[in-house]
Amino acid sequence: MSSVSSESVPAAPAGDAGKAAAGERPGWRSRRHRWDVRFSPYAFVAPFFVFFLAFGLFPLLYTGWASLHQVELTAPTDMNWVGLRNFSRLMSDEFFWNALRNTVTIGLLSTVPQLLIALGIAHLLNFKLRGSSFFRVAALTPYATSVAAATLVFVLLFGRDYGMINWALGVVGLDPVDWQNGTWTSQLAVSTIVIWRWTGYNALIYLAAMQAVPHDLYESAELDGASRWQQFRHVTIPSLRPTILFTVVVSTIGATQLFGEPLLFSGSAGATGGSEHQFQTLGLYLYEQGWVNLHLGRASAIAWTMFLILLLIGLVNWLISRRLAKSAEGRG
Repeated sequence: MSSVSSESVPAAPAGDAGKAAAGERPGWRSRRHRWDVRFSPYAFVAPFFVFFLAFGLFPLLYTGWASLHQVELTAPTDMNWVGLRNFSRLMSDEFFWNALRNTVTIGLLSTVPQLLIALGIAHLLNFKLRGSSFFRVAALTPYATSVAAATLVFVLLFGRDYGMINWALGVVGLDPVDWQNGTWTSQLAVSTIVIWRWTGYNALIYLAAMQAVPHDLYESAELDGASRWQQFRHVTIPSLRPTILFTVVVSTIGATQLFGEPLLFSGSAGATGGSEHQFQTLGLYLYEQGWVNLHLGRASAIAWTMFLILLLIGLVNWLISRRLAKSAEGRG
């Protein structure tokens, strides 16, 4: 019976089985290709999101949670709920307001001259000069220099007894200045370090924006009899408004987070920012509360206050950008 049934049913040819397998293979390949096209981009960007969650979002949320508690750095798991008490204490803390004033003052002393000098350097580099590549690299060199190395060099330059700045003042008949212990002098010295480090970086940003300005505008202005200065005022500056706004916002954010330069400017003072806190910034005050006084809750409140200040700066930037865009559309 079994032999009869086996003989009655013809066996499938080997060629048909090979065709069936060959027919399945393209289908599997097409599915794998669709999966690759669909999921590969997510796999490529996944490391960024993993690191952002681990080192960006989680510290931000944990800091916000810690700011609502009384917690010490020596026992970070022992938290006592205090609500907004850490923030309310900042409002009556004279050292916080002193750090905020110093941050604003140093920010103005460093940002305004920095961007004006950068604009002038970019305007000079925008013309055809011999060795322009060398000057561009030289302008970017301070930005690539370590903040510690740059600050230590400026500490020697601003030394009270043997500094080169006081030596130059003595040559012209002026008395030496105690740069580290004076309020305005110390802030001016710290601002000088920031200006030296970031002017070249902003100059190259301005230079890139200047090279994108159509040459037809300059040719038309020249035919109308405009001088180089008039072309710079009426053609270059209006074309660079979005770029100038960007550099102002970025420099303001950097000034709000200023930490390395004032910390290293007076090594003996450390996080206090001078003997009388005369150049202590918000970043230094946060560091002093969290890692010197070990008050993690207060430090977290300062960090979130700085974060809110940066959000306010971003909001102002957005409003100004919208207004500039509307004014440009109106002129168009």
